[in-house]
Amino acid sequence: MAVEARLYQRWVDAGYFTGDPASGKPPFCIVIPPPNVTGSLHLGHAMDHTLIDILTRRRRMQGYDALWLPGMDHAGIATQNVVERQLAAEGRSRHDLGREQFVEKVWDWKAESGGTILGQMRRLGDGVDWSRERFTLDDGLSRSVQTIFKRLFDDDLIYRAERIINWCPRCRTALSDIEVDHSEDEGELVSVRYGSDDGSIVVATTRVETMLGDTGVAVHPDDERYQHLVGTEIELPIVGRMIPVVADEHVDPSFGTGAVKVTPAHDPNDFEIGARRGLPTPSIMDEGAVISNSGTRFDGLDRFEARAAVREELRAQGRIVAEKRPYLHSVGHCSRCDTVVEPRLSKQWFVRVEPLARAAGDAVRDGRTTIHPKELEKRYFDWVDNMHDWTISRQLWWGHRIPVWYGPDGEVRCVGPDEQPPLEAEGWTQDPDVLDTWFSSGLWPFSTLGWPDDTADLRHYYPTSVLVTGYDILFFWVARMMMLGLYAMDGQPPFEHVFLHGLIRDQFGKKMSKSRGNTIDPLALMDTYGADALRFTLARGSNPGSDMSLSEEWVGGSRNFGTKLWNATRFALANGADPAGEIDPAQLTDADRWILDRVAVVTAEVDALLEDFQFAKATELLYHFTWDEFCDWYLELAKVQIGQSTEGNTARAETTRAVLGNTLDVLLRLLHPIMPFLTEALWTTLTGEESLVIASWPRLTSEASSGPDSAVAERMAAVRKLITEVRRFRADQGLRPGQWVPARLDGVAAAGIDGQLAAVRALARLGAPEDGFTPTATVEVGLAGGTVRVELDTSSTIDVAAERARLAKDLAAAEKELAGTEAKLANPKFTERAPADVVAGIQARRDTASSDIERVRAALAALPSAPAQSEV
Repeated sequence: MAVEARLYQRWVDAGYFTGDPASGKPPFCIVIPPPNVTGSLHLGHAMDHTLIDILTRRRRMQGYDALWLPGMDHAGIATQNVVERQLAAEGRSRHDLGREQFVEKVWDWKAESGGTILGQMRRLGDGVDWSRERFTLDDGLSRSVQTIFKRLFDDDLIYRAERIINWCPRCRTALSDIEVDHSEDEGELVSVRYGSDDGSIVVATTRVETMLGDTGVAVHPDDERYQHLVGTEIELPIVGRMIPVVADEHVDPSFGTGAVKVTPAHDPNDFEIGARRGLPTPSIMDEGAVISNSGTRFDGLDRFEARAAVREELRAQGRIVAEKRPYLHSVGHCSRCDTVVEPRLSKQWFVRVEPLARAAGDAVRDGRTTIHPKELEKRYFDWVDNMHDWTISRQLWWGHRIPVWYGPDGEVRCVGPDEQPPLEAEGWTQDPDVLDTWFSSGLWPFSTLGWPDDTADLRHYYPTSVLVTGYDILFFWVARMMMLGLYAMDGQPPFEHVFLHGLIRDQFGKKMSKSRGNTIDPLALMDTYGADALRFTLARGSNPGSDMSLSEEWVGGSRNFGTKLWNATRFALANGADPAGEIDPAQLTDADRWILDRVAVVTAEVDALLEDFQFAKATELLYHFTWDEFCDWYLELAKVQIGQSTEGNTARAETTRAVLGNTLDVLLRLLHPIMPFLTEALWTTLTGEESLVIASWPRLTSEASSGPDSAVAERMAAVRKLITEVRRFRADQGLRPGQWVPARLDGVAAAGIDGQLAAVRALARLGAPEDGFTPTATVEVGLAGGTVRVELDTSSTIDVAAERARLAKDLAAAEKELAGTEAKLANPKFTERAPADVVAGIQARRDTASSDIERVRAALAALPSAPAQSEV
């Protein structure tokens, strides 16, 4: 951890992450999805930041003026809740302090405790420009907010009206639709008879306490069952007032009894019916969801207490017709505190979204902004094409206060940032509400670059290049940024590309939650395995738009990959790997040409995958190339070739050292955006250069761009196959991996791999046959150019009797398995009655047993005969 911290601070001190609009380089800009000032790094942040860092580090290496702009969101509800809890512990409330002192206290909390996540971002290796750090309540962004509010207000795109909104009784504030989480909760469905005799109607409700605010009953105009009642009045139980029966097309006559109670102040659909039919809108709950002004004995009861009390009163009156309990239905919860949300009639500020949302849809449809993966475009269009007006006022004190003043004679004045507000002494008062946090964060891509001023940053970096975020906030944030960015910047969208990654789930695919006990702390993972291991794991699992599973074991596997790379670099350095060395084409072996071709192909494929935001495929490709090809094959082949320098071929050895150094240099560059700390330490040691952060991204040479040499690839495939088959045979014979065995190879020249004979012998541990060589086993390997016959003398390398006994035991087990499976498959009762997948499983076991028998019998036959026993 200390090494990572030192490296990171060196990068920051050197200014590697600082953007420069005057550099003359093409711009590449990403603004960070601003974490809450109250937040701590969780896996979602770690995923976002890893992917963004991969993109910006790569672009910086490609010669772009890459800017990753950091900052935090003031998180209105969450932050106010934190400070209010502190006050409550002291026996005080915000009202005891007053608005001005409370806001000062929140700023004090922010200075002392807020922003923990910024230090955690450093631990992850985020290559952000700290000199440009922003906060949604800083002076510049506050000016941006006031400016755009004024413009929207003047364009009649912001208005104030009384509407049904989502209300959190705990936070005591309005919520937008996207701040409400819906879940299937167990409740009750109570059917109640209104009126009496032939003039009665049965209605059903999950919130029976709201009947205290009913002002009508609605039926469909074509429903013949109730036509005689439309226009009449019936008595509302408990309350005793008469309410009308109205006809409205909204009612579904096939659902339930075909009649619905209408509570205009406490249900959005009822509000619309009431508005169409001219029904009164009395509110029977206060801001804390306590029954009030109902004129009944239930006033003063919490809504849930009132639910039970009203139900029992209706039962006592004989009004309950039916009850269903438990009744599973969708219930909205506050996304901040999980309190059940109450629909409430309230005067709030709204954004008239129709023209803004239409523009946001058009920008994607005409290609100005591209969503990755493309299949998530439909979800975006479904949202922006059907968006309701956005509630932007919040009944909080922490946030951007709405810049509207009310005069003594009912005047309303919206004040811009460069205008003087009216005087309180003249009877003017400012609106007490603040703006939705998402309103200020919706300006983030351009307000952070200096808007509304014409700044060098805004001209150079806007529109930003990419937005990286989870698909779960496509509506929360992305749509709002699109709407406001297009409006403020004259039709220029805030970003050219939107990349949406999935959510992180546990290793079994289940959503992580504290209640399940399956959450994983990324900070603990970095403590144990290092930041690079976590980053590599997250990148390797990030397919566009798809959720990924994660376990600590997989992070440990990524650390093992880092260890493999570390050891490979140590080997290369110990053997004189020289990335600056001259590669003499005349001295290149097939192995050298093959690895150079492969690294060129991998570079091109990684480039293409990262351009398409295919992080998982790019990381997987690098993993397998590094481990399976470079480490497992080329390093071993290079070791042989360098060892041949002792035999006088120093030129070839020097070329191999240059190839080894060059390949490792390219590999470390390719891996750097994913694993910045490890690659920086290894690359600077290998090359002696300043830093990988500012090194150039690998480019294909003219020779490499012409494509790999197919003949070389074919010969190297043959070499690898031959070595692999010999190794497999050795394992079957029980030979230790490092044990040398005398062997004779025939057909090598015909197969075209005689140039790699020394490597084959070294990697397969095959010694040269000596005088008196007598083969005891033979392996034939079919290659593209012909068959190679490998004859081995294993007589002195294995305990023949022990090996024969072991194989005999394996043969008996395989024969028993074959007999058992064949007996089952020969039984018609089993094959006809068992599920198809079970039968297929038994067939697979039979085939495996048969194959094992053949293999073991061949191994037994290959063993030398036991020595003859002497006669007595």
